[in-house]
Amino acid sequence: MIILAYALQVATAVIPADSALQQIHNYVRISERLATSGQMTYEQIEDIANAGFEVVVNLAPAREERNGREGFLMAEQGITYVNIPVEWEEPKLRDLDMFFAVMNANRDRKVYVHCFANMRASAFTYLYRTLDRGEDESEAREDMEVIWDPASQPQWGEFIEAARRRGARRSQRK
Repeated sequence: MIILAYALQVATAVIPADSALQQIHNYVRISERLATSGQMTYEQIEDIANAGFEVVVNLAPAREERNGREGFLMAEQGITYVNIPVEWEEPKLRDLDMFFAVMNANRDRKVYVHCFANMRASAFTYLYRTLDRGEDESEAREDMEVIWDPASQPQWGEFIEAARRRGARRSQRK
């Protein structure tokens, strides 16, 4: 009985921050220092701060009704906030370049990446993990496919292939 009580105590000591984050739309924990999700509510910003995230990258365009106060509320919590407004119908490699730059500038910090539904965020994070960090492609793809398969949207399938081709050309030049 004592062992069971201790196990429950240890489990609840580890779970609270992550369980609060799991209430955020399409939340995916990638690692101890990286997570993605869809749009959080203003009230959930405090949960992100309490979980120790230092940087939030928003890949959704600004929409007054959905995320209009988000940057201010993040800053109020002491979180660095970066918005890279990626257009759903036409994602651009220059947006991906900016994302890579932000991620690399914050490698030593706990980073939370989001958009409206975790589709942009999961795709950009997948590309960062595989093309920039050299992580295992199947593991990174699996984390993305928990949310969606970008091949289901022609512009996103083409975008990912263009990024991978460009990444392959760059690694050949090294």
